[in-house]
Amino acid sequence: MGLEERVEELHIVEDKNRQAWTVRLHAFSDLSHVSPVVFVYLLKEYYFAGTLKATRKFRALQQHVHQILHNAPQPGPASFIAQCLYVLPLLETNNEGFSHLILSSLRRLLKNQAPTADLLDAKNIAAQLFFDAVRGFVTHDERIIIKILEVFDVGMVNIENVIYKSEASSNNSSDVAKAFVERYIFEMVERESYITAVSLLERFSIRQSGQAFLLKMMEKKQFKAAEKWATFMGKPMLCVIVNKYLDMKLLKNAYVMIKKNNLQQEFPDVYYKCKESSLKKLAEKGCWDVAEARTNSDRQLLEFLVSAVWHANFLY
Repeated sequence: MGLEERVEELHIVEDKNRQAWTVRLHAFSDLSHVSPVVFVYLLKEYYFAGTLKATRKFRALQQHVHQILHNAPQPGPASFIAQCLYVLPLLETNNEGFSHLILSSLRRLLKNQAPTADLLDAKNIAAQLFFDAVRGFVTHDERIIIKILEVFDVGMVNIENVIYKSEASSNNSSDVAKAFVERYIFEMVERESYITAVSLLERFSIRQSGQAFLLKMMEKKQFKAAEKWATFMGKPMLCVIVNKYLDMKLLKNAYVMIKKNNLQQEFPDVYYKCKESSLKKLAEKGCWDVAEARTNSDRQLLEFLVSAVWHANFLY
C-alpha cells in the first residue's frame, strides 16, 4: 500500500471515529428521556471510543459530564447521578473510575448552588446506597463510599430515615443508625483502613474513640489519618500527636503540627528549635533578608539569627 493510500485510509478511520463521537454527543444533548442505565452505558462507550490518553480522556469526559448535567436529567441532576451510582457496579471494567468521574462532575455542579428539593431527595438515595453498600448488596470501593457521603452531604439523620423505612427499623432508629455506622467503622479499623475510618468518624461526628486509637494509628505509621483525627478531636489530641512525634524523633512532623495548629505556647522549645534550624540554613546560604522576614520580628529569633550570621562569617 502506497503512502497516499495509507493517508487516505487514516482519514477515513478518523472521520468514522469523529462521526461515532458526534452520535454519542448528540445522545447527551437532552437527558430528559435518558435513563441512568442508558446514560451509564453511553458513558462507557463514549470513554472507550476516545483516542486520547487515559488522564486527558478522563478530564475531558469529566468536563463534558458537568456540562450535560444541565440538560434536564430526571428527576434532577443530583438524584440522577445517585441512581447512576447504583448502576455503575454492574460495569465489568473501571467501576471506580467512572464513579469518581460522575461524582466529581456533580460536585462541581453543586459547588455554587443552594440546596434544592432534588438534592434533598438525592441525599436519601445516597444514604440508601451507603446502607446497601455496607451490607454488601451494592459493590463500591470504600473510597467511593466516602466520596458519595461527602458529595451528597449525607448525615446521620439520612441514615436514620433509611433504617426507619427498612426491615431493620425499630422504635429508636437513631440508636440503630449510630450502631450500624460504628460497626462499619470498626470493620475499617480492623482492616487498617484508617483514613476511611477517620473520615466516617468525622462525617457522623462520632467522638468515642480516643487516645488509644490515635496512638495505634501512629504506631502503624498512618500519620495522615492520625493528624486528621487529632485535628477533628481538638487541642488535647493534637498535643498527644506532637508528643508522639517527638518520642519518634520526627521533629519536622512535630513542628508542622505545632505551626499548623497554633501550638507554639504549648511547645515553645520545639517551635524555637525548628525555627532556629531553618534560620541557620538560610543564614549559611546568605539569604539574610529572607531569614529576617521569617523571624516575624520575634526578638529571640532575631538574636539567634544575628548570632548565626556572625558564626557563618557573613558580617563584615
